[in-house]
Amino acid sequence: MSPSLFYTGKTILITGAASGIGKLFAETVAARYDLSSLILWDRNEDQLLEIKKQLKGTVPVETAGIDVMNFAAIQAVADTYRERGLLPDIIINSAGIVVGKMFHEHTPQEIERTLMINAAGSMWVTHAFLSEFVKRGNGVIVNIGSASAYIGNPRMSVYASSKWAVHGWSESLRLEMASLGSKIQICTVIPSYIDTGMFEGVKAPLFVPILKPEEIVEKMIVGIAKGRREIKAPFMVHLVPLLKALLPAALFDWLAGSVLGVYRSMDNFKGKG
Repeated sequence: MSPSLFYTGKTILITGAASGIGKLFAETVAARYDLSSLILWDRNEDQLLEIKKQLKGTVPVETAGIDVMNFAAIQAVADTYRERGLLPDIIINSAGIVVGKMFHEHTPQEIERTLMINAAGSMWVTHAFLSEFVKRGNGVIVNIGSASAYIGNPRMSVYASSKWAVHGWSESLRLEMASLGSKIQICTVIPSYIDTGMFEGVKAPLFVPILKPEEIVEKMIVGIAKGRREIKAPFMVHLVPLLKALLPAALFDWLAGSVLGVYRSMDNFKGKG
C-alpha cells in the first residue's frame, strides 16, 4: 500500500518523541499525511510541548510526560485514552538509551535503566494497548531494534542485550498474532549506528556508514506501509547473520574486529542516552 493511503486517518503513538528518530518520524508524517492524530510520549514533556506548538495546524497532537520505565503511569494514561475513545492505530516504540561502557564499569542502576527503557518499556507500552488491538483485529507495532542484536561489541554489552530482547520479543509477538489469525502487524527496525547524537564519537565500521536520521525514517515510513516484518539498514546489516552462520567464530571475530573495525567502533564513544 502507498504511504499516503496507509497513513491517512491513522492515529500514531510515538515514544521517545522529544528527540532523535521519534521526533523526526512525528514531524515527517505530520507534514506529509492526513493523520487523525499524533500521540507523543517522552519523559521530557517541555520538549514535547515545543513540538506540539511546531505542529500546530497540521495534525491534532496529544502529549504526555511518560517515562516508559513506569508501567503504572503508562497504564493510567492508556486507560484515560480508552475512556475518551483515543486509541492508536500504530505504535512506534522508539524510546531508548545507551551507556557505552565496559560491562564491569556499569553501575547496577545503569544496567537496570538500559534494560527497562530499551526492552521492558517497549513491552509495557505495547501491553497497555494490545488487548484493544486484538479486539479490533488490526494495528501496527513498530519496535526499534539494533544491528547490535546480531553481533556483540565491546562497550555495548548491556545495550546489545536489551536489543536482543527486543528482537526475540518482536518475533515471538508476531507469531502469536499470526496464531490468532490477527492482522496485527509487528515490525522490527534494525539499523546500525544513527547520527542522532545518541552515538556521538563512534567510528563507522568499514562498509557500514553511519546512517542519517532522515534515511532510516524514510525507510520506516515506506516499510511500515508495505507491511514489512523487518526494516534493515545499511545493506551490511542484512549480511551479518549469514556471515555468522557460515564462518567459524574465530574467523568471524577476525573479520568483524580486525578487518571491518566493528569491535573498535565504540572506543571513542561520548554520546548520551
